[in-house]
Amino acid sequence: MEETSREAVATAVQRVAGMLQRSDQLDKVEQYRRREARKKASVEARLKAAIQSQLDGVRTGLTQLHSALLDVKDIQSSLADVSKDWRQSINTIENLKDVKDAVVQHSQLASAVENLKNIFSVPEIVAETQQLIEQADLLQAHRKLIELECSRDDLMYEQYRMDSRNTSDMNLISIYFEDVQGLSDELAKQLWMVLQRSMLTVRRDPTMLVSVVRIIEREEKIDRRMVDRKKQTGFIPPGRPKRWKDKMFQVLEGTVSTRIEGTQSVTREADKMWLVRLLEITRKYVLDDLIVVKNLMVQCFPPHYNTFNRFFSLYHIAVSTRVTELAAEDLEANEIVSILTWVLNTYKSVEMMGHPELHSECDINKLEPLLPRDVVDDLLSKYVKTFTSNITGWLRKALETDKKDWQKETEPEADQDGYYQTTLPAIVFQMFEQNLQVAAQIDGDFKEQVLKLCLKQMNTFLLRYKEEAVVYKEDHLRERKLPQCYVQYMIAIINNCQTFKESINSLKRKYSQSSVATDSDAAIERTLNEVAKEGCQFLLDEVFLDLENHLNELLTRKWLTGSHAVDTICVTVEDYFNDFNKIKKPYNQEMTSEALRRVVVEYVKAVMQKRITFKNADERREGAERMIKEADQFKFLFRKLAAGEDTDRLCGAIAAIAEVFKLTDPTLLFLEVTTLVSKYPDIREEHIQALLAVRGDASREMRQMIIGTLSENKVSYSGVTQPIFKDITVPTITMTSMTSMATAKLLK
Repeated sequence: MEETSREAVATAVQRVAGMLQRSDQLDKVEQYRRREARKKASVEARLKAAIQSQLDGVRTGLTQLHSALLDVKDIQSSLADVSKDWRQSINTIENLKDVKDAVVQHSQLASAVENLKNIFSVPEIVAETQQLIEQADLLQAHRKLIELECSRDDLMYEQYRMDSRNTSDMNLISIYFEDVQGLSDELAKQLWMVLQRSMLTVRRDPTMLVSVVRIIEREEKIDRRMVDRKKQTGFIPPGRPKRWKDKMFQVLEGTVSTRIEGTQSVTREADKMWLVRLLEITRKYVLDDLIVVKNLMVQCFPPHYNTFNRFFSLYHIAVSTRVTELAAEDLEANEIVSILTWVLNTYKSVEMMGHPELHSECDINKLEPLLPRDVVDDLLSKYVKTFTSNITGWLRKALETDKKDWQKETEPEADQDGYYQTTLPAIVFQMFEQNLQVAAQIDGDFKEQVLKLCLKQMNTFLLRYKEEAVVYKEDHLRERKLPQCYVQYMIAIINNCQTFKESINSLKRKYSQSSVATDSDAAIERTLNEVAKEGCQFLLDEVFLDLENHLNELLTRKWLTGSHAVDTICVTVEDYFNDFNKIKKPYNQEMTSEALRRVVVEYVKAVMQKRITFKNADERREGAERMIKEADQFKFLFRKLAAGEDTDRLCGAIAAIAEVFKLTDPTLLFLEVTTLVSKYPDIREEHIQALLAVRGDASREMRQMIIGTLSENKVSYSGVTQPIFKDITVPTITMTSMTSMATAKLLK
């Protein structure tokens, strides 16, 4: 208390010091004293009220405890009186045992009297019930059956209560009511029969189906009541629980399964389209049945049965089972496509489970897949294997057919633009198109897989196509008169390459989601270009075989004295190119450019072979003028044939060589040769030597000087333009050749 007082005094001093910090605050001392007095009075009043409230609560609690103590004493006294009375009545209860037994016996006798009429009328009720079942009056039959079962069950229950160990009386009752179980089984058969024909029954006589459901519901209630009584008494009548509701669902499940399994009307041996027919019949049956369930059958069953979803699930399971069985069979490629298309697309489409009439009742996205993923993958793998084998055979047959066409004596057909072609590209890509359309029906990824497979097979096929084109050319070279339309069909082969390119690009745009070029695309492009270029080369070989004799006349004495070799060459080339106009772009342009290059190369080669040596300036002038004239002929011809921008440069090579020959002042020969080398940097030293040798007036020292100077100032060849001199070899005079020439001179 003293410590508390000290703390209070210290706090008060601190507060007073805080209020009297300035001198002007001394005038307010009286005001501060009154304010503190009011606060003190308020605090004291609150303390008194709180203490008074606690005292009132304690007083009330003590009063209640006193009352409780009095009540406990009264209860204790009453319990003592009850205990005394119970001990006194034990003997009296034991004396009433006989009365209790009499009451039980009276109850059993009363039940027997009550059922006595039914007991004597059992045979009559059995006969009536049998007749009602035969007349399909199922509700009345069930009512009679329940009466019989109630009589039997009540008697058995009373017997069980009286003496549960007395089996002889139980057996006597069972024997007397033995026909009741037979009636129950017979009625059940009728119920199951109606349920098996439920789709037909609900259309014709829905009340019959309603009656069946009502009977089953009644039996379910009786089952539940009997099971509850067994828990209490241990007694349950024979044949209970019947579980007819479970049996009903089993029958419905079997009915759906039988409905699906019974859709196969034909076999593969009788009809190649058996699977398509089977799947279409299944689709129609399932859709029709589910619409009937939604519109009619749902009204015949209680709402808690969830009838539509139950049937929806049953049909899904039945279809899945049937489709799995079909997938396990040895299916052909077209049958695999049919079943996968049906499973992956048709089944969930608006044509079947996604039909507008069913959509509002169920979510097809929650359905499990009809076929497991591994089964689908196995079918796809099997289809790819079969498809690969089939397409290899188809392509082989298509190529054999095309090869037979190459031997025909009539020209190949032309397209709307007049370009020669065969039916091979159309046949090949019709096969690809059909299979890709089928693959697209199955799955987008599978479509891409089939497209890649087609392109892979296409690459292999084109390699074979290339080989056959080479064989075709070689056979023709052995007998040039056969086949008669060799040139036209070789043109068609070249055009087919362009058609193949266009068709492949069309397929990729139509069936591929990816625009990235693959290795297979590059390989196909490369092979097609090789086939086309080789075909063009074969045709040019054919041209130059006809020109061989005329090319051999160039730069010879006969040519110098007057020859129509170049005229014949131009006429022959122009005649061939009338047919070559039937070649599609860009191959026709490339072929014309190559033809010009080869003509010029052959002409220059004739110069380099030193078939003639000019004896004097007149011969050089005459030969040079003839060469310039012939260069202009070639230029005119190939401009007419649209050989391209390189025409002037290529034909200019002949004119440039002619200028070397035409030069009259040998001292300027170096400048002329230098000009030639600057225009055509692929020219080599042996070519210069050959030109100077043909000219005939260049001394050994001049040749060495020209060659030496050119070697020191050699012009590099970039390879941008078409080469002329690169592939031209200059024949060398061997010792044997020189000996032969010397011998010939001596003999002469």
